[in-house]
Amino acid sequence: MQIRILAVGTKMPAWVEQGCHEYAKRMPRELAVEIQEIPMAKRHKNADAAQLQRQEGAQLLGQVTPRDHVVALEVNGKAWTTRQLADQIERWQLMGGNVALLIGGPDGLSEECRQRANQQWSLSPLTLPHPLVRVILAEQIYRAWSVVKGHPYHRA
Repeated sequence: MQIRILAVGTKMPAWVEQGCHEYAKRMPRELAVEIQEIPMAKRHKNADAAQLQRQEGAQLLGQVTPRDHVVALEVNGKAWTTRQLADQIERWQLMGGNVALLIGGPDGLSEECRQRANQQWSLSPLTLPHPLVRVILAEQIYRAWSVVKGHPYHRA
């Protein structure tokens, strides 16, 4: 199974790249984590946020296959504990397909992305910077995997 983090925004700071790479390389091949960047729609002074959202959403969905299990990262989604994320990972593995985690741009995810999502997950009720979300996701996936495997990384 592969977990793809599909995120709007390119040219992340080096610490984001390093953090994501560090956790991704710790994952086993049978549960690979990959980050795919989607270019942000061009913003200008009088830009229509809904239109930008739709453009970015179309690009995100263009990277999703029909068999992918899609999880939208949404502030109004369901919050999971680390143990619940570990349970999710086990369920996703049993389904046999790949998982696509969608991170929207500054204006959030489009309605089309939310409709395509099989699940909506909230990392926090706080508004988090998009670069940080990538690192948090990579670390939490690694932590949940360590719970599943009984690895000492996670100590509850």
